[in-house]
Amino acid sequence: MDHTISIRRLYDLINADDIDGFGRQLADDFVERDEMPGLPPTKDGVVQYFRLLLAAFPDMRMDVQDSFASGEKAVARLRVSGTHKGEFMGIPATGNSVAVNLIDITRFGDDGVAREHWGVADLLALMQQLGVIPAGPPA
Repeated sequence: MDHTISIRRLYDLINADDIDGFGRQLADDFVERDEMPGLPPTKDGVVQYFRLLLAAFPDMRMDVQDSFASGEKAVARLRVSGTHKGEFMGIPATGNSVAVNLIDITRFGDDGVAREHWGVADLLALMQQLGVIPAGPPA
């Protein structure tokens, strides 16, 4: 099975605001290897995280820039963008548009269902774009 198709399916479902469909693409014993403060590293925790994320950034888009697969793992490099219209991580809505880079590694079963995930997001850039952290060196 070509897991580049499997990983892109996850982003397509999120982009379509189909979080229930996204959840069906995660195994019941799914393990999230990224820390999600306040949420369990499980299928239910990840589904809840994306519901919170879409409430904060209702126009969020996850655009795949590059992807490849090797064995049971797929890697995607993404540009994630959206407008901050709701509370996110305790930060009230700013109305700011944001765009950050993200790298995901997802392990899939032979059925194309996600079993495990690791990810790295440019959270410094996100916090700068939200105005929480100053951008650039001090004056």
